Amino acid sequence: MTDQLSRTLAAIDAANAADPRMDDGQPEALLYGQRMSEQCERLFPEAQDVLQIAARGQHIERWILKRADYPEGRAGYLKWRRDLADHHANRIGEIMAENGYDTETIDQMGRMVRKQGIKRDPLVQALEDVICFTFITWYFAPFAAKHTPEKVQDIVEKTARKMSDAARAKVLVEFDLPENLAAAFS
Repeated sequence: MTDQLSRTLAAIDAANAADPRMDDGQPEALLYGQRMSEQCERLFPEAQDVLQIAARGQHIERWILKRADYPEGRAGYLKWRRDLADHHANRIGEIMAENGYDTETIDQMGRMVRKQGIKRDPLVQALEDVICFTFITWYFAPFAAKHTPEKVQDIVEKTARKMSDAARAKVLVEFDLPENLAAAFS
């Protein structure tokens, strides 16, 4: 890992360490970023800096824009998600610029975090695969415990649709899913 990448990831971690929400005894955004980096390294051991940075910072300062500050319903939810993606891309971009990354690389990270080009841009798709594996590995079981089987099935199907063919095949090998859920990844 280069010093430039190391400094950038450390700055993202420093920002996320301020998260007042806790998960497993750590600031939630900090833990999420570390889990994303773990999955990125596992799935893409030769990942370019831009993928490693986007993975680590994908939820940078997520607590700043609260869902409760947006209108109820789907339109409010989608506006919140767009605003979050813009905030994440802008904050990561600031950190990258401070650490000497060029405009082209910063713009690529922004497209990745905003999911612009999913299914078309290999780096955007790689980040989405990392996101999905992070969800399945650490967040799916708690989610499933709180929702109806129908809602769980719906989320699994939506998750599978976002993933690349290779990532869906890897899910079937790595996770022991019930038949109805596994079918979404086939």
